Amino acid sequence: MVWIPLLLVAGVVTAVACVRLCRASIAAGGFAEGAAGGGELTLGEAAFLAGGPGRVTELTLVSMHRDRRLLLAHTGWATVVDGSDGGDELERAVLGAIGPGGQAPVTELRPAVAGAACLRRIEEGLVERGLAVPAPGRREVAAGLRAVRGAFLLALALGAVAVPLVPEADRTRVVAGFALPLTTSGLCLLMGRVESCPHGPWASHAGRGLLAGLSAEDPLTALATRGPAVLEPELRAALGTS
Repeated sequence: MVWIPLLLVAGVVTAVACVRLCRASIAAGGFAEGAAGGGELTLGEAAFLAGGPGRVTELTLVSMHRDRRLLLAHTGWATVVDGSDGGDELERAVLGAIGPGGQAPVTELRPAVAGAACLRRIEEGLVERGLAVPAPGRREVAAGLRAVRGAFLLALALGAVAVPLVPEADRTRVVAGFALPLTTSGLCLLMGRVESCPHGPWASHAGRGLLAGLSAEDPLTALATRGPAVLEPELRAALGTS
């Protein structure tokens, strides 16, 4: 019965990984109890809840492009057209990230703007209101998902090793045994994917409720909540998302 210890290993690893993911998800979903509450969202806040700092950067770049303050080329470069003072903090962060040369690739702007103080303030404000999941909660959920994915692959590998080790008459029983950890970890991964869709890991349950109430008729609101898929092909290419 060599396959039984292998099954026990797969079962224990799967159980530990699934419990970790469930605890992380519950903690991330329930941290907002007692927070200040919802209220209306700015476009930048909606973009952060829907797609994190990267979505906020995309929203700001497209908004500046449409206001003719910035030119987004299909080659993936951003060129300053109007670098005069004005605009909000996010626009000034973009201009600062582009620098005095007046040009920069969008791929370099994303991390530069993501680290801007104004974006940190947006995140902190949303967390304080209970609309965004704090960074430690996001990291713990991501680690839990990786653990469950690893448990699934381990159970699959151990099952593949165990089946040839037993007589053919017993293989159905071995397959049935390994089906339990595989099904459990697979369902946990599926629930994790459903839980994070369509707005990813950034928004809490309260934040997702506010996002669901936003109308996507305005192009910038649609970009904030649904991402670059709503843009014309030229802008998608400029953002590197085509």
